[in-house]
Amino acid sequence: MKQWLQRLMIASVAVLTLGIITPNHEIWTNFQDKHEPNESGTHAEGMEYSLELQDNRNDLLTLDSYTREQQLVAHARLLTYEKFGQRIGPVIQNEFDNEIFPRIEAVIQTTVHNAADRRLAITEQPSGDYAEKIFHVYDKTANQDLIKFHVRTEKRPIDGYFYNFHYHTADDGFVAHHSVGDIYWSKNTPPKWLS
Repeated sequence: MKQWLQRLMIASVAVLTLGIITPNHEIWTNFQDKHEPNESGTHAEGMEYSLELQDNRNDLLTLDSYTREQQLVAHARLLTYEKFGQRIGPVIQNEFDNEIFPRIEAVIQTTVHNAADRRLAITEQPSGDYAEKIFHVYDKTANQDLIKFHVRTEKRPIDGYFYNFHYHTADDGFVAHHSVGDIYWSKNTPPKWLS
C-alpha cells in the first residue's frame, strides 16, 4: 500500500474520532502487500489478526457522553480564545490555560453528568466591547440556559486591571457569581474584547 494513503487513513481515523481511537501500527501490516516488506524487514505472510466486536450498549453510551463532553469543552476553549482576540489572548494565554480553563472544564463536565438526559450545546458568539459574555451552555430541547460563563474587567484602585472569570447557574436564577479565578492585566486600560 502506498505510504501516503496509509498516512491519510491514520490521520482521518484520528480526526474523525477526535483522538479517542489511536491507530495501532500492527493493523497497517494487514493492509500491506504480501510481497512488500514492512518496517521491521519481515514479510506479513504468517501473521493473523482477528478483531472481535461486541454490541455493548453501556460502552456505547459512555463513549457517546464522553465524546459529547469533549466536544463541548473544545468548543468552549475555541469561543474563549475568540473572545480574547489577537490583543488579549497572547498576553493571558498561559495563565488562562493553566489556572482558569481547567476549572471551567470541570464545571462543564459536572453539568454534562448532571444533565445526561438533555441535549446540551454552547452558544455560538461571544460578546465584544466590554460586555461579559463568553459563552452559555444551554439545553437545546428546552431552549434554556443552564450555565453562563462570563469574564468581567475590573479596575482595582491600587493594583490595576484584572479579568474576573465567573459563571452563573440556572439553579439560583443566574443571580450568584461563582468565581473561577482572576488574571492580572496591567495598570493600563485593556483593549476591547474581540479586538
